[in-house]
Amino acid sequence: MTGETGPSWPEQIFSILKAGGIRQVAYVPDAGHAHVLRRVDADSEMRGVVLTTEEEGVAVNCGAWLGGERSVLLMQSSGVGNCVNMFSLLGNCRFPFLALVTMRGEWAEFNPWQVPMGKATQSVMEDMGITVLRANRPEEVAETVSAALDAAFEAGEQVAVLLSQGLIGRKKWTDG
Repeated sequence: MTGETGPSWPEQIFSILKAGGIRQVAYVPDAGHAHVLRRVDADSEMRGVVLTTEEEGVAVNCGAWLGGERSVLLMQSSGVGNCVNMFSLLGNCRFPFLALVTMRGEWAEFNPWQVPMGKATQSVMEDMGITVLRANRPEEVAETVSAALDAAFEAGEQVAVLLSQGLIGRKKWTDG
């Protein structure tokens, strides 16, 4: 989707990751990341790594770095709790780390099971030493993701960008 203001925010994310030298994209399938994942799958210079659980993505990112590649972990906020033990690897070994987290449990949430981790995501990540940036509006996404990528791979930081539920839009149970 392209409008007068340029590419959509998901396309901006893909472009920033591509230009920033990301070669591996670890993820648990999530509708909020669907556009980026389709673009990764179509790009011969990038590889999507499907995970069975989010903490595997922390290890994939560390392994990619050890192998000379940059990677990103794409996940939903409900998966952050699964990663707490693995997050200790990042700080202790001083690995650069970049995660893009689509938020649930916020604006217009219909599923009460998503709310507790949605409320805790930022503080859990910060407690584990990860710098948390947030994009709430489409016009904030590109600059925020670009800043996070630079902080991770130029300064060696551990950074997560929370993509608000308002960006993703309402989710509803569907029949079928």
